[in-house]
Amino acid sequence: MEPLVGIIIGSDSDLGVMSKTAEILDKLEIPYEFSIISAHRTPDRMYEYARQARKRGLKAIIAGAGGAAHVPGMVAAMTTVPVIGVPIQAKALDGMDALFSICQMPPGIPVATVAINGALNAGILAAKIIATNDEALADRLEAYATNMKETVEKKAAKLESIGYSEYLKQMQLLLQQAGRLIQEPDLTGVDLNLPKNWDMR
Repeated sequence: MEPLVGIIIGSDSDLGVMSKTAEILDKLEIPYEFSIISAHRTPDRMYEYARQARKRGLKAIIAGAGGAAHVPGMVAAMTTVPVIGVPIQAKALDGMDALFSICQMPPGIPVATVAINGALNAGILAAKIIATNDEALADRLEAYATNMKETVEKKAAKLESIGYSEYLKQMQLLLQQAGRLIQEPDLTGVDLNLPKNWDMR
């Protein structure tokens, strides 16, 4: 299927955050494309992408950027396709610079801006834009919302049943187990296909 959403990032360092957008679009069965476009290093590529977006059938563009974060605003200036900006948290100013850069657009050039590192919500917002003309997608969004509601209700019932102290203990245990899995993954039986001269130092 042809992509309906374009996900673009200014650098591959943004990939970890913006992967959440791809994950929710996969879950909602929305075709998308994913690429790197830098406003400063590849301005011609950015210009071409923005100018061709509508002709190629894109219904929304999600642009993640940190620091100066010029990509979302510049793309929005060159296309009628709705642009959703995701401010990426950087070391210097914790993403506040990107947030202000993306949301403080001049009149006539809007960028729908989500929270810092809010890539998941960006995907959901794009889905809602597309769902205005897609009943099947609207139904999938309703199912997603229903699932969230039921998850919260189950947690509430558990908390009310066992009390906050036990609930907190179980939460802490799960977090510890998750931390161990990250720090000490079980690679038993996994063929890493490393070259014979591989040096792990």
